Amino acid sequence: MTTSILIVDDEQVFLDSMARMLRMEGYEDVTAAARSTEVPAMCETREFDLAFLDITMPELDGLDLLKQIKERSPQTECIMVTANESIPMVVTAVRRGAYDYLVKPVSPEQVMHTLNRALEHRHLLASLRLRSETVIARELKSPEAFTEIATTDDSMVRLLHEAELHANSNIPVLITGETGCGKELMARAVHLSSNRASGPFVAVNMLSLSPTLFESEFFGHMKGAFTGADRDKPGYLARANGGTLFLDEIGDLSMEIQGKLLRILQEGEYTPVGRTRPELANVRFVAATNQDLNVLVEEKKFRKDLYYRLQYAQVHLPPLRERMSDIPVLAARFIPESCTISDRAMDALMNHDWPGNVRELKGVLSAATNLADGSPIDVTHLRLPNVPPIRQSATREDSVSEELAPMADVERRHILAVYNATDKNKSQTARVLQIGLQTLHRKLKAYGVK
Repeated sequence: MTTSILIVDDEQVFLDSMARMLRMEGYEDVTAAARSTEVPAMCETREFDLAFLDITMPELDGLDLLKQIKERSPQTECIMVTANESIPMVVTAVRRGAYDYLVKPVSPEQVMHTLNRALEHRHLLASLRLRSETVIARELKSPEAFTEIATTDDSMVRLLHEAELHANSNIPVLITGETGCGKELMARAVHLSSNRASGPFVAVNMLSLSPTLFESEFFGHMKGAFTGADRDKPGYLARANGGTLFLDEIGDLSMEIQGKLLRILQEGEYTPVGRTRPELANVRFVAATNQDLNVLVEEKKFRKDLYYRLQYAQVHLPPLRERMSDIPVLAARFIPESCTISDRAMDALMNHDWPGNVRELKGVLSAATNLADGSPIDVTHLRLPNVPPIRQSATREDSVSEELAPMADVERRHILAVYNATDKNKSQTARVLQIGLQTLHRKLKAYGVK
């Protein structure tokens, strides 16, 4: 695949030199622009993989241009070029999404090293975002129904396949798993992969229904059925007609409501309050709970006959701590495309046990993205146990110096991050990094990795 590169600099000599050097290195799709004001319009019609931007330019300087490019093309990796190294200016560039910076005069070796690392970073993010989609698309008949579920875990993919098979029938589906595992996402996926996908999906938190209000809310009521019923009101069953009714937190239902729900499942019909003629319950039931219904049945807190109605098509979602390999994939899904995560932050994510599961991960990364304010997410942006909070008194120079490290260390961390993200698949790692397999073997051996 051809790599498209943009160079923007008002010094024509530097512009020509950079373009010539990149073409000599084999990069043929190189666009050089001497006027920065022309670039935003160019980015409206095409997307560049990489951009070298001079910081000090007349009319539209490099920092403002960086902001406009990132707004139009978040996936473009931008490298700033400056004649005067200024820490505050570098901090501003990083906060606006720059990958790295170079100080003039630059050598071909510096340019190519920075360029290769930026492209590796771009390919890694693209690989992580597309990886789960590729795996799911390969395994499922209706992959579009499961696009909201990001995973490459083998057991999880098998689970999605089972859910898809259940979706093709009309029997109730029971989804179990800890809080935050994504039970409603799975319920929606079952709906979207079924023959009821064109119908409504209605979610009901069963905890919100009291025994006295259950029939009115669930079955609906007619005008005049009781005091205050000044109009006909369709219940959840009518609103979900032709589609799927998702019953969340079903394990917390009172025994009285369980009996009423069982009759609907057995008879397939219901009678709105205030009406004598029953109506057909043309819905597909999907239920979810974070409790062990077997235990509740033994404790006589859940009806055995209702459990038998629900148990045959059961999908149990594993907690996140049992599918830790999905954390990089989920992280790539939860942060903006223009945002990055440092190796230290990723290590902290991988070492947390996630009692709140995927929901907790999403919340942590959403908050970290806000705290990072455009700069790479570091470990201090994560609100996790044993992770120190951001030092409020830290200066911009502090935040930059914490990220500085010898180039060999940066390369080592990046290679190992890709290696771990690909489940230690050397061939796939080499493809993502765009280096030879022998080169990867040599580097891993130097890092003490067999």
